[in-house]
Amino acid sequence: MNRGSRTSMTNTPMTTFSEPDIPDFDVIRSCVHCGFCLPTCPTYVLTGKERSSPRGRIWLMKAVREGRMDMMDPIFDYEMSFCLNCRACEAVCPSGVEYGQILEASRAQLERAHNGGSAQARAAKGLTYGFLFKDMRRLRAASHGLKLYQRSGLQGAVRKSGILELIGLAEQEMMLPELSDEFLAPQGQTWPAIGESVGRVALFTGCIMSTAYADVHQATIRVLNRNGYDVTAVNEQTCCGALHVHGGDLDGGRELARQNIDSFDLDAFDAVIINAAGCGAALKEYGHLLHNDPAYAERASAFSGKVMDVAEFLAGIGLSAQPGPLAARVTYQEPCHLAHAQRITAQPRTLLEAIPELTLVEMPESSLCCGSAGVYNVTQPEAARELGNRKVDNALAVEPEIIVSANPGCMLQLQGILRSRGVDVEVLHIVELLDRAYQNRIPARSTAERAAD
Repeated sequence: MNRGSRTSMTNTPMTTFSEPDIPDFDVIRSCVHCGFCLPTCPTYVLTGKERSSPRGRIWLMKAVREGRMDMMDPIFDYEMSFCLNCRACEAVCPSGVEYGQILEASRAQLERAHNGGSAQARAAKGLTYGFLFKDMRRLRAASHGLKLYQRSGLQGAVRKSGILELIGLAEQEMMLPELSDEFLAPQGQTWPAIGESVGRVALFTGCIMSTAYADVHQATIRVLNRNGYDVTAVNEQTCCGALHVHGGDLDGGRELARQNIDSFDLDAFDAVIINAAGCGAALKEYGHLLHNDPAYAERASAFSGKVMDVAEFLAGIGLSAQPGPLAARVTYQEPCHLAHAQRITAQPRTLLEAIPELTLVEMPESSLCCGSAGVYNVTQPEAARELGNRKVDNALAVEPEIIVSANPGCMLQLQGILRSRGVDVEVLHIVELLDRAYQNRIPARSTAERAAD
């Protein structure tokens, strides 16, 4: 008898997938169970359990789809949550299984079946997904409060008091980002190219990047300007919706996707530039997210087609401005949603190798997930901690002065663990490193300065 077959045991109907957003059975059946995904899967690497691998989870989905397993079975529920959705399996799958799609659909099914979970869970999701991340003005207001907590000395006092350990939040609080001095609120502002303009791009500002990592946005703008591009922060853009989609709130993700699509005049820009790997993957999948929406399906695909990661864009056009020398030993940590979901691996390295005097040393297991994965530190703290420590151990093994990444969640994870260990190794976004190198070269002259010669 199959575990969870409550019909056989209690004569009550078995819970199975239901409309809408049923995991695509064609995608489920396309898995040939070859096992190529096993060594790439972080949770399989940690546990060695078949059920905690991509093909094991696909078997569970298939069992539920065929009525051989109850969707409310604790094993099914746990494994859908335990997965990091890092998409490493997709990058090596010979059958091209679109695992992320069926995982997110399965989570949406569970979210509806549980009615959002306990009262505490519903309140937390309502505050984050439904309130803060639905309106960037609210998120920025809350972020100002967090910045006050960090800058006023209150954070240090709270940490010393021991109250965080008492309530079990010390580790989570350690992972809080140090917020930027100035946030970047998109209001339609444009930063002109240095020298002659060769094109115009839109910067997707997002949520966490515009508050905790606004400095990365400023570095992105300066690097693009130096390479001849005007950069515009389009008004009315909002969160990409990745957290909603990964958490099973597909409708919430769709709402944010529609707002972003409405905000951008695609004809006005050569590309929509993103510097957060997780956001970039979500934006590039708007076409799938809204494929059943007749009013937005075509526009969503067009929008996704314009989205480019900043490393992808810069490596594609080639750096027209030569960076200055930067003598540093650097290792690169590959964000999952850049390497696996977007298949962008060579371009970041190409940019790093373009910096004179920089030494790039490859860390072991560079593409294995660091354990951040959105809210994974909250939902699966033990696994997140183990993966994070493994990633930091691998990075430190090559003795870098700087660890480079391209996603805020990865940077937070690395910075938090290094801070907890008392290790003084810098963590930078790749455009921050490029920006620093550009500051070491002779400044480019503006068009007006050249015309005056």
